[in-house]
This record gives sequence, C-alpha cells and structure tokens, in this order.
Amino acid sequence: SRRHKLYREELNLTSPAAPLPLRPEATWLQFHLGITRDGLYPRASPVINRLLQDMQDLTTISADYSQDEKALLGACDCSQVVKPSGVHLKLVLRFQDFGKAMFKPMRQKREEETPEDFFYFVDFQRHNAEIAAFHLDRILDFRRVPPTVGRLINVTKEILEVTKNEILQSVFFVSPASNVCFFAKCPYMCKTEYAVCGNPHLLEGSLSAFLPSLNLAPRLSIPNPWIRSYSFDGKEEWEVNPLYCDTVREIYPYSSGNRLLNIVDMAIFDFLIGNMDRHHYEMFTKFGDDGFLLHLDNARGFGRHSHDEPSILAPLSQCCVIKRTTLLRLQLLAEAEYRLSDVMRESLLQDRLAPVLTEPHLLALDRRLQLVLAAVGKCIDTYGEAKVVANDTVQAEPPASTRAKLTT
Repeated sequence: SRRHKLYREELNLTSPAAPLPLRPEATWLQFHLGITRDGLYPRASPVINRLLQDMQDLTTISADYSQDEKALLGACDCSQVVKPSGVHLKLVLRFQDFGKAMFKPMRQKREEETPEDFFYFVDFQRHNAEIAAFHLDRILDFRRVPPTVGRLINVTKEILEVTKNEILQSVFFVSPASNVCFFAKCPYMCKTEYAVCGNPHLLEGSLSAFLPSLNLAPRLSIPNPWIRSYSFDGKEEWEVNPLYCDTVREIYPYSSGNRLLNIVDMAIFDFLIGNMDRHHYEMFTKFGDDGFLLHLDNARGFGRHSHDEPSILAPLSQCCVIKRTTLLRLQLLAEAEYRLSDVMRESLLQDRLAPVLTEPHLLALDRRLQLVLAAVGKCIDTYGEAKVVANDTVQAEPPASTRAKLTT
C-alpha cells in the first residue's frame, strides 16, 4: 500500500481528475449496440477492427479482479476436485473511454504443448488461444466470440499503479531476475511459483472486450448437455450411451428450434481448437430460445496440436445434424484456394503479438477440418442428406421486437 501511494504521488494521481464524458462514438459502445439475434457483430462491421485497435492503444486507467475471482476469495468448496488455483489469473482492465476488457496473461510459450498426462480441467489457460479463437470464430462466420486482441501490458504502470484493490497490490513482487511479477490471490495453491512476470515490466496477454452488463443485457448460463465429468475417473451418460442424443432430443429446447444445431456448431468450433472444457454456455435472454450461443472462455484451446480429441465432436456424431450454412463454410475452407490454415495465418498476422499460433497448430486445423467433414459424410451415408443437413440458408424475417438491438 505504501509503494502504491508513492506511485500515485509521483504521478500526481492523488487528486481525482475531472470525469470524462461518455462518447456515443466509443467503439465499445458501438459494439454493444451492434449485437443482434444473429451474432455479436454484423458480418462486415467496421466497428470491430476499430475496437481491436482501441484495446491495443487506449490508456489503462484501472485494474481489478473479475467478479468470479472475487467470489473465490470468500469461499472455497473443498469437496471439489478442481479447486480455485493460482495457475489461472485474469484481470479486468478499464480504459480511458470507459470501455472494459478481460486481460489474461501469458502462462505458456507458444511452442509448448500441454503435457499428455494433464486432465483438461487442470490445463493452462493460454492468452494466444483466446486471440486465435476469436479469429477462427470470425472466419467460420459464427461471430459468437467477443472481439479479442493481443497486447503487451506494462504490469507496473498499467496494473499496479492504477489499481485500487489492495489485495491485487499485495501480490506484486520483484523476482530475483529483477522482473515485476504478480500472482492470483485465492484460497488454494496461490504461491509465487505460479506468478506471471514481466520482462522486466512488459507482459504479453489477451484482451477480450466486455459484453454489456447483465442488468442491461441479461444472460443465461446453461449446462452443456455434453458436459464432461470433472473427476479423475467418472464418466457422463453421453460418454457411455451412443443413443444419448435421442434423450436430448426429447427435452425442450433441444426438441425444437435451432438450439441443438447451435450446440453442434459449438462442438465443431471446440473440436477445431481442441477445447474439452465447455461445461456451460451462455445466451442473451433478449433473443429467446433460438438465440445464438456465446463462445466464451476459449483459453484452454490450442493446447496439443499433435492430438485430435474425437469425443468433442459427440454432438455431431451422435445427433447427425448440421446447419447447411456451417457445412458450406467448412467445405469452402477445405478447398486449396481457401485453406483454413492459410486464412487463419493471414488473419492472425493482423495481431501485434503475431505469430499467435505456431505452424503445427495451424496445420492441425486443416487435419481436424477433414475429420469434421468425414463425420458429416458418415452421417449422410447413414441417414441421407435431407435428414442430416438442416436448411438454414433461407430464414424468415424475424419480428421487429427480436431485431431490436441492445440498448444502454
């Protein structure tokens, strides 16, 4: 606290500055206003690139723990196998234009693979996976991952000196190599061994744009029907029952509408990035039961380029349904002229932390895409294209009430 006070005095931050007016043209506000029932942003939105630029350049004026990490500080359910751990760390950074982003620091080097003996629920969270997931989601035309960008953060000037959270201040220290480090404060396994360190102050991380607050745009968090067991030896029903999808189809809202098709979209996305940790999904309540699923928290993707996990595709392989628009996009990205790895490589070059993915991870996308198409082909051979491919290419105009954009 004393050091933090000295920092603020040195920077003449002891007296509060005059409040800045909220600018209607702020990119984060325009992003929020552009959310519709079809996705987080329009396909050709010029706002998103400007928002990415702002998240890279705008001055950070405050830093704090996220709400879920604050909750962990007050309670620990020691019956859980996966306890709150200092291995995972994320912060909320606020910018000078009132925008907010979730900061996840670099925990693993790009060329390192997740060890084979790691369970998915104790894997690292990777900042570059969050960045790459946003680019892939946009290439697939899902538009369900919040805009995410890489940034070099000065942990001293942009976190320690601007935070008012005394707990966050207390976890900063200088390493024997004279690097500024900090670690997560939580009830279990929070030690300096799990710290992240600058070099000596600069640290790579991902910044994901915040969605509108829950009081303005309520969201539901719903268990994934294909949720995994979070114990060392347990199995869920879908893992042992090949007819599990028949049961899911009998339950609303999977019995009608496009919810099941959206689950399949999410499974394909997770399979491509190698993410086994999709235990819940979120939806905006405003758009009803047929709204899109948010693809949040993708930091456990891109862990092992040398392994493809077929169980992630269970919703597709067990239900044998897929949107026609999704299938057409996947088929296009399998063509030599539009090869997925090439499109991703070019897209990721736009990020300041490029190269975001190593070449083996990019090539793994092509290999996994072929496996997805093979799974669809097997379904079509078994049930026929008419039953497998859902025609969503022509949609009726939704009512004006559901087309309404989120307001502030």
